[in-house]
Amino acid sequence: MAKITKAEERQQNVAEAVSKTEQFFKENSKIIYGCVIAVLAIAVCILAYNRFILQPKKAQAVEQMAQAERWFEAGEYELSLTGDDNSLGFEDIIAKYGSKAGQAVYLYDGIANYRTGNFEAALSALKKYKGTDPIMLGRAQACIGDTYVELGEFDKAVSWFQKAAQTTDNIFAAGYLIKAGIAAEELGDSAKALSFYKEVKDQYANAPEAMEIDKYITRIETAE
Repeated sequence: MAKITKAEERQQNVAEAVSKTEQFFKENSKIIYGCVIAVLAIAVCILAYNRFILQPKKAQAVEQMAQAERWFEAGEYELSLTGDDNSLGFEDIIAKYGSKAGQAVYLYDGIANYRTGNFEAALSALKKYKGTDPIMLGRAQACIGDTYVELGEFDKAVSWFQKAAQTTDNIFAAGYLIKAGIAAEELGDSAKALSFYKEVKDQYANAPEAMEIDKYITRIETAE
């Protein structure tokens, strides 16, 4: 018997593999075609949902947001939350559309609730805000700190003001650090407050708030 070369052996293995593959497809063709059709059907459903349901809802939510934002900018916070007979407020926009109008709806809703004294509602909305812009995210975190100050929970306020300063890390951070310092003083933690004030002086000297930072530092140092 002639000896089979390695090349012939490889060809034989390939032929056997092709044969087995063809046999597998013949035996399972119905299942395979069914899976392919199912995948295509799911893809079509996703595309249809996105085009005919999701996108229109996003457009509706953005349209409703426009009037609520105008009320907010005019300082009509209660109206911006509840809306009127013609336009929805932030509360109903969130209930109906969620974040389809964008993450800003939670920030607007939270600040409006804070301005109207609805502090628990403000916290709920602000903590849902997941914007990626560091300035806006820092503002949301600072608003949470402001809300905890109103609730008398100064330890939580300090934590959120500090987080806002770290998130923003620009001249806006100075104001958040000063707020953290004031809240720390309310807790009787002068050392921590002083560290926040000195951080403003050392790292954010060009911020408007830094112009009067020495008075905060002097007040604590002289008291000691």
